[in-house]
Amino acid sequence: MNARAKALGMNDTNFVNCCGLDTDGHMTSAYDVALMSRELTVQYPQIHDYCTIWMENITHVTKRGSSEFGLTNTNKLIRQYEYATGLKTGSTGLAKFCLSATAERNGMELIAVVMAAQNPADRFGDAVTLLNHGFSMCQLYTDEHKELLESLPVKRGVKNTVKLDFKNPFQYLSTEGDDLASIKKSISLPKDASAPIKKGDKIGKAVYQIGEKTIGSVDIVATEDIEKAAFADYMKEIFFRYFS
Repeated sequence: MNARAKALGMNDTNFVNCCGLDTDGHMTSAYDVALMSRELTVQYPQIHDYCTIWMENITHVTKRGSSEFGLTNTNKLIRQYEYATGLKTGSTGLAKFCLSATAERNGMELIAVVMAAQNPADRFGDAVTLLNHGFSMCQLYTDEHKELLESLPVKRGVKNTVKLDFKNPFQYLSTEGDDLASIKKSISLPKDASAPIKKGDKIGKAVYQIGEKTIGSVDIVATEDIEKAAFADYMKEIFFRYFS
């Protein structure tokens, strides 16, 4: 657990046990809990399917038979905050009342972490305040690349051109009130490419700017394999050119 935490950049965290109960040397920070929460939700987004369940009946089976009891979600934001998507409550005598709250609005996901609240109501209220502040300050720009890229000429290949596509959508999160409508996208590609070319090879890139500031880029990649032409391929091309 400590090795994984270090790899995530959780520099204020030291695990002494795996249950989270109070013990000497067992500690973390709000920032580290946010890092851990982000890793969980990004790698396993289906966690939201579970932590947004409000009530569930559980059947407890033992040697003496089975009994059914109900569980209610301890994260009250699931019912109180319309954008809530999770994530985890916790409390101990020393840590008091804590919460890692996730929420999504207009395609933007935020995480707010509250620690050491004096009571459950305070942790939920503080989390809502943080999330509302985040949503008011943040703007998300997304480019899904609706335009089609022209094929690029290929030198010394079994095909004369290679098809291209963007490697992934582009997203930019602004926290400074940028005018997202002013974002400019420029395509940078060579005049041609030389075979052999493998599917996924980087050929160029799309660069995004606000004014003179570059805010990010997306690779442009080949979508097919192009083998290097052999002598027989050249002879075949000459034959079809003059006799077809």
